[in-house]
Amino acid sequence: MADAKTTLIGKAAVLESMAEHPAVTALLGWNADALTDARFDRGELTLTIAKDQIRGACETLIAAGYNAFQDVTAVDWFPSTPRFRVVYHACSHRYKHVIRLTVLVDESDPTVDSITPVWPGANYYEREVFDLFGIRFEGHPNLRRIMMPDEWVGHPLRKDYPVEGYR
Repeated sequence: MADAKTTLIGKAAVLESMAEHPAVTALLGWNADALTDARFDRGELTLTIAKDQIRGACETLIAAGYNAFQDVTAVDWFPSTPRFRVVYHACSHRYKHVIRLTVLVDESDPTVDSITPVWPGANYYEREVFDLFGIRFEGHPNLRRIMMPDEWVGHPLRKDYPVEGYR
């Protein structure tokens, strides 16, 4: 397995070098096609998961010993396509590993499956991403604004949001 000084970019390079990593092994055994890209840099493993497979990937990681959900956030890469990247962090106390999963989300369909049914701790994080970026989490039990007032127009962490707000 690669050490912290190694940088691996691309699915093939990471999967070849990290084949014994418990998260990689579990996800490949579950659905190899769900992994669309991978990167290992500075000791951190990042796996990009197909948008419609994130909930199953999280269920697989829980079964593989990734027992602690940490957070969900998003990055707006405007004007790039796809525009958004939803980022998930989870860790395994057994393996002493943190894993980062990412999902690419298109501006034309800013939705991704909610992982709140799998990891209830994702509830407020998904609401925050919805409120500030406008990404909808399908299957979320209570998807509504959490920071901005209900009548607020727009999503203030989007790169194209006016600096002084809409007037």
